Amino acid sequence: MPQERRAGDIGAGAASSADAQGAGEFLTAAQLLRHSLDVLLAKDIEAWAALCDANVVVEFPFAPDAASRRTVGRRVIYDYMKEFTRPLDLHTVRAMRIHATADPRIAIAEWSVAGQVIGNGNPYEMSHATFATFENGLIVRYREYWNPCALIAALDGTMF
Repeated sequence: MPQERRAGDIGAGAASSADAQGAGEFLTAAQLLRHSLDVLLAKDIEAWAALCDANVVVEFPFAPDAASRRTVGRRVIYDYMKEFTRPLDLHTVRAMRIHATADPRIAIAEWSVAGQVIGNGNPYEMSHATFATFENGLIVRYREYWNPCALIAALDGTMF
């Protein structure tokens, strides 16, 4: 069974989540997912975490580190994501398709990015499939599939 990490709110993000919640009530799940990915790609991890419910469940089923495969809580996902994005300079979104579903709370994104690893200059390319569930304009569940082999190869076999 995958390990699970839990924590509470992050400071500034907790205040911002009320604003996101109010604005999110008028947006579709597809629009909310697109916005969250735009914020994530801008590497504004604090703002991305503010788009999450305090008890958000985030899953990266193929993450190399078993402890990172399931994370619960805005604070824990903020701490993880701010570290995860540091070694990468993503400069091109090669594809972005957002799909609405029959459930108005759920949207799916197929997206891919390109860039480079900051520490070694290696090229980095990754395709993602993201499934997000929203309640009251906030992400309550976020599940993202990506290829850990591509990440490890770009990092030249080193882990962060």
